[in-house]
Amino acid sequence: AALLNRHFVPVKLDRELHPALDAYLIGFVERTAGQAGWPLNVFLSPEGYPMLGLTYAPPEHFSSLLGRVSRAWERQPAKLAELARRAAAERAAEGRATRRDAEGATALAERLKAQALAFGDDLAGGFGNQSRFPMAPKLEALLSLQARAPDPELGAFLATTLDAMLRLGLRDHLGGGFFRYTVDPDWRTPHFEKMLYDQALLAPLYLRAAQVLERPAYRAVARETLDFMVRELRGEGGGFLSSLSALDGAGVEGGYYLWRAEELDRLLTPDQKGLLALVWQLEGPPRHEAGLLPVSGVDLATAARRLGMRPADAERQLTEARERLAAARAGRTLPRDDKQLAGWNGLALSALAAGVRAFGEEAYRQAGSALRDYLVERLWDGQRLQRAVSDEGPIGEAGLEDYAFVARGLKDWGLATGSQQDLALAERLVGIAWERYHVDGGWRLADSALLPGIPLEPALPDGPLPSPAAVLMRLSLEGDDQRHRDLAREALPLSAGAVSESPFPFADHAALLIDPPGDR
Repeated sequence: AALLNRHFVPVKLDRELHPALDAYLIGFVERTAGQAGWPLNVFLSPEGYPMLGLTYAPPEHFSSLLGRVSRAWERQPAKLAELARRAAAERAAEGRATRRDAEGATALAERLKAQALAFGDDLAGGFGNQSRFPMAPKLEALLSLQARAPDPELGAFLATTLDAMLRLGLRDHLGGGFFRYTVDPDWRTPHFEKMLYDQALLAPLYLRAAQVLERPAYRAVARETLDFMVRELRGEGGGFLSSLSALDGAGVEGGYYLWRAEELDRLLTPDQKGLLALVWQLEGPPRHEAGLLPVSGVDLATAARRLGMRPADAERQLTEARERLAAARAGRTLPRDDKQLAGWNGLALSALAAGVRAFGEEAYRQAGSALRDYLVERLWDGQRLQRAVSDEGPIGEAGLEDYAFVARGLKDWGLATGSQQDLALAERLVGIAWERYHVDGGWRLADSALLPGIPLEPALPDGPLPSPAAVLMRLSLEGDDQRHRDLAREALPLSAGAVSESPFPFADHAALLIDPPGDR
């Protein structure tokens, strides 16, 4: 800290309150270092142009780096500042939109599918060869491909991925909900943080996958995820909280979710312990320092047969064991990030609308109605959205993702409930988003750039969250406002160059180019 304060001006940002700035700096580090993530550290010139970026480094490594950067700046500040400024200008020029005729839908669909399968792990499911994220927007786009033209290889990959996500360490088998990611490619070791947006995206994903892949069991996972979201993430006033911490109240990573053998001995009967050893693999040496994590083992019928139990007795014992563990876990503490972000809550409203349509649950209807009121009455002032609010007033600044996701949530809720008022407000938010965030054929994520050199983008990639530009264009093409439809039809070809060359990072955009709603 002393070294930082002596040679630098340290600025700490909450990336969830400044998503546009975070996306820009993440992109810079990805291009210059090959990969990026959080914690994110970026050195800027005094004018605000990025010069060097990295993720976590041990203290001794980071101290050494601070020394090298400060010495380099003392020797040639003008040269380094000019290099940073020139690199930003070149990056902005690269991103300028150029109109390109979209290739045929079939050819683009084949390229998207080929890239996804090339990045995919056909044995374990998921993408890449290190950490495993749900990547719900990409799976949603691939489900659209599968629904449009069923393909055995793609269908098998999707089923393998969705099965691994629900069976292994990504999912909380006792309390429901999904963790943010697993640190290993086998889906076994989660990073124990739970994000609102993952629940809001994965519940509808499993509902749709149940239909497209003809896997009715996925509906139960969707319902469990919605139940978790309503039970554990609702905050005061009807909005939903951002996340649950990976660290428990004692600072132990995963401590809220893990079980030591002596705890299981104390809480469960021998029959229950034997049953969970098979059904949840709760036995043997723990993979985690703080204990064992429930993951799917054999099915209940197989476990009962192996233990010589009647199926009805096994089901009763499993239910009682779950209740005992849940009661014990309720006595633990888990810190929460209580920010109620507009965009993420818009996604949650879409998920609750899907739950109302699929299950008719009154609990989802009540939660969705309260959330709708929170968005409209607390975060919308009649002229603009707020990113979030506190007792002291607005915090952060709403951006493109907030307008796109809240508009989508209100439209989905309006269609589920028949509210013309919500449909009208959704259309109004779509219009505001076009005015504020689509400029000279490119997209910007925020009203004002906190740093110079942030380029306009002809297409915005999806990541853990859907591409807000693709969401906005889809809403426009599906809507009744002719002007919004015309804007989307004008903007969509401008994204074709970036998307056609490499559709996998832009799966949401690619899905629009392959099957534009207005062409149906």
